[in-house]
Amino acid sequence: MSEQKLLDVLDCSVSYGPIQALNGVSLSVNQGEIVALLGANGAGKTTLLQTVSGLLRPTSGQVIYQGTDVTGMEAEKIVEKHLIHVPEHRQIFSTMTVLDNLYLGAYHHRKTTNKQAIEENIKKVFELFPILSDRKDQMGGTMSGGQQQMLAIARGMMAEPDLLLLDEPTLGLAPLVAKDVLELVGDLRKQFGTTILLIEQNLHASLRVADRGYVISHGEIIKSGSSSELLNDPEVKEAYLGHTVH
Repeated sequence: MSEQKLLDVLDCSVSYGPIQALNGVSLSVNQGEIVALLGANGAGKTTLLQTVSGLLRPTSGQVIYQGTDVTGMEAEKIVEKHLIHVPEHRQIFSTMTVLDNLYLGAYHHRKTTNKQAIEENIKKVFELFPILSDRKDQMGGTMSGGQQQMLAIARGMMAEPDLLLLDEPTLGLAPLVAKDVLELVGDLRKQFGTTILLIEQNLHASLRVADRGYVISHGEIIKSGSSSELLNDPEVKEAYLGHTVH
């Protein structure tokens, strides 16, 4: 695996008015890695991803992506740099077809990607998500939760991400469906070489697919390590679950 650094978050703080959501957070993601971001609800995970993708502006600190300072850059400009954020709750275009959702995923690269390349990318995502091929003319909002999540990820892949931010991709899904979605997350790296920063509610499932992880609690990174190290750390379970594990 390459050790080329793709993302550096350096001492970032974010506030919502008087509320400090992130306090001096630093982390890095190397090319080709899957890195899990772990923590209880309200720990600051989503805020961190939104800061990286330009949806939030940090009050201090820097976000360095592919060697460029993108701190405070407009989100659409960051998308053009192939840093793609698939938010929680899917947020697909429910009144549009699966195929039109995928075309919209390529929108920001329409000036630099020709129609043939876009069609090739659609073919690739259909190979990875065959259910979407079967339902390409179906309205997105009429599909099951698991299928909509697959569509959200596939739409993100249409933007040809070098770094994919995935926020709770299995949220609200039945256990078997959630397992399938996380397996597909692993397939994104195998088949496309995509680097992924993952928020996932299931501690064990996320660390099974990730190479390493960071634990965030009350807006601060309190621990980091390999997946195996974190899985066996009682402090991680305490921070993640919000109570002491005996």
